Amino acid sequence: MKTKATLAALALAMTPSLALAWGGCGSMTPQQTAAACSDGQVWDSDTSSCITPLSS
Repeated sequence: MKTKATLAALALAMTPSLALAWGGCGSMTPQQTAAACSDGQVWDSDTSSCITPLSS
């Protein structure tokens, strides 16, 4: 009986780390950031892409 309880506790303890290992933390595609924008472009968080700012 003690073995079953130990195995159950171990399984519950490992559940969060297994969920993260199977893709719960981020996506498989690389994330683009402001550092990847070309000169003269800025990061637009609404569209998640680099844009050329409008001059006023």
